[in-house]
Formats: sequence, structure tokens, C-alpha cells
Amino acid sequence: MDLRLTDDEIRFREEVRAWIQAALPADIRAKCVLGQRLSKDELKRWQRILHDKGWATPAWAPDWGGTGWSAVQQYIFKEELHMAPAPEPLSFNVNMIGPTLIAFGTEEQKRHFLPRISSLEYWFCQGFSEPGAGSDLAALRTTAVRDGDHYVINGQKLWTSTAHHAEWCFLLVRTDPQAKKQQGITYLLMDMRTPGITVRPIITLDGHHETNEMFLENVRVPVANRLGEENKGWDYAKYLLGHERSGIARVGVSKMRLRRAVELSKRVPVGSGTLADDPRFQERVAALEVELKALEITQMRVIAESARHTSSGKPDPKGSSLKLKGSELQQAATGLLLEVAAYDAFEFDQDFVRGLREGDDDLDWARAVAPNHYFARHVSIVGGSNEIQRNILAKTVLGL
Repeated sequence: MDLRLTDDEIRFREEVRAWIQAALPADIRAKCVLGQRLSKDELKRWQRILHDKGWATPAWAPDWGGTGWSAVQQYIFKEELHMAPAPEPLSFNVNMIGPTLIAFGTEEQKRHFLPRISSLEYWFCQGFSEPGAGSDLAALRTTAVRDGDHYVINGQKLWTSTAHHAEWCFLLVRTDPQAKKQQGITYLLMDMRTPGITVRPIITLDGHHETNEMFLENVRVPVANRLGEENKGWDYAKYLLGHERSGIARVGVSKMRLRRAVELSKRVPVGSGTLADDPRFQERVAALEVELKALEITQMRVIAESARHTSSGKPDPKGSSLKLKGSELQQAATGLLLEVAAYDAFEFDQDFVRGLREGDDDLDWARAVAPNHYFARHVSIVGGSNEIQRNILAKTVLGL
């Protein structure tokens, strides 16, 4: 199997890189370089630039707004976004609910939702996890009772990222409490403006408001907003989570952070030289480079095999291995940046991290390093914890 890029793919990379450099607004680029959080308006502005270019949803079928790119071209595009650095298109929209709607939605649902998902007119959040139903997602207890042409929903969702921004939510509810726990679940699309929805912020260790708890009290959702069949939601959720896991590897993000750490290490004095000259630091950099190269090769192998799994309608279970190793390397890369920043990362400037204040001195590069390191702790949990991924690999790949 030849995993090297062809001449056409190299030219494609150069085209994508040049376009991103020209199209990415300077204020958004500056925040990405410093690791500051982007506002809802900034994320929407960038996704609409991608949408107008026709590049917001590259993996979708061309009939629904996809680019028709090969899997390798899609990988190149995502890596160039990461390396720029530029924001990715909103994953909840582009990598999760979009492909699931294309696979299982009605024609009416596709015509209504997909253009608005692509342009980010509709920002979706994910209503899956609950207290006591995180990694064991099928233990969820939020109920939906049929009442004419509506479902009436009651329950609580937890760790609902960006619910405070979202116009819509895709969520799992229990419609048959007597069935086995995986068999009594239904998948719904819920308008977040519906009466009975309460969203409360959860401030995480990095001081940021990214995630929430969500309370649902007699929330009425039209039956027309059900995805697929009643009590078949677990099948659709597994399909969605397969797409989520394969996108969590984010090799380009780790490569960008490693590059940034090496660049910044040249500014840090150590003895008569800089941190970049320190053998122990060089050893850590080399070890991370080797692991990232191995992950990149694995990603390319999965991409090369993806056509077979796409045609079957099932994501490759080896996406779990990408999620597992990719999340660990993301954390290792933020750890390396933290070592470079050292004492300069101690200052906690919440307004700076949130992007509410512009940089004004030579240490701005260090101010978001620690919060981003703390925030990266979550990547080994989202999409199914790494412990769950090991179980999936043992069963589906190793046959244990």
C-alpha cells in the first residue's frame, strides 16, 4: 500500500493552503495562534466563508453540498485548517448530525436541515450524555411519551457542549422503558427555542464556558422531527459516534502544537543557550514526532480502506484506535507547550483566554497555554472514553 501523496494531491494541498492564508480573517487567525477562544459570531463568520467557497462540508455527498473530494483530499483539507491554524467547521453539524441525516433522514428533513446545517444558520448541539449515562450511554433515562403528533420529553442531559449557542439539538430519548436498554431509544431533532428547555452553564477547569447541563420539562417535539424509526435510535447513534471518533484524532492539531512548541522553545533561555538546545527537550520532541508520524500513517491506512466501509454504511471500527491514540497525543502536545511556557503560564487572565482582550506584550503566547492544556483533558472522554474504545477494539477488531 503506497501511502505517499501523489503529485495531484500535493498540488491540491498547495491550493488549499494558499486559499486559507488569503481567506482567513486576520482577527480570527490571531486568536487561533494565541490559543484564545472564538466567539459564536467569529465561528459563524468563518464557516460561512467556507460555505460560500463550497468547502464547509467536504465529506458530504455532492448532492447535499459535498465537494466530491477523495478521502485523502478531505484529510489534507482538515490538516491544512489545523496547521494554519484556522477553526474547523462545527463538528456537531458537519461530522455528526449532517452525515447521520444523509444516511437515515427523510427527503423532507434533508431538504430543510442540510443547507442550514452547512451554513451554520442552525447550530446543533448533542443531547446524549446524562447523569449516570455517559460512557454507558444506553443507560439514559430521559423519556419521550407520544401525545398525538408530538413527543413530550422529560429528563436531564449533561455535558451538552455549546448548548448555550445552539438553535437545535439532536438527542436520544427513551420511548420504550420495557425494552432492553439499547432497543427502547429514539433519536429526535429538537428546536432549542421550545418551551420547557433550561440550559445551565458548567465552568470547566480552564475557566471557560463550553459545556452545560440541560433540563427538559414537558418539552413537545413534533413526530416529524424523529430521525428514522421509533426505538431504533441506538443504531443511528452508533453510526454518528463512529464519525465523531474518527474526527477526534486531529493529527494536524497536534502537529501544529508541536511546531509551536519548538518555535517558542527558541525564546526560552536555559543555561548558556535555549530550551531548544536542551537534550531532554529534544528527546521529548523526537518521541512525539515519531508517535505522530505513526498515527498519521495509521490514519492514511484507514482512509485507504474507507471506501469499503462507506459503501456498507458503517464507519470503520478502527476509528476507535484513531480516537484513542489521537486524544493521547493531543494531550502530550499541550503538555509539551506547558513545559515550554513554564512559570510564564501561571498567570490566569480569563478575559484574554476568552478572547475578550487583545494581546499587548511578549508573553501573550503563554497566557492560554495552561487553560488549553487543562481543556485537552476532555478529549480522552468525548466520543466515548478511551477505556470504552479499548473494549470496542477488542471486540470488533481483535475478535475477543
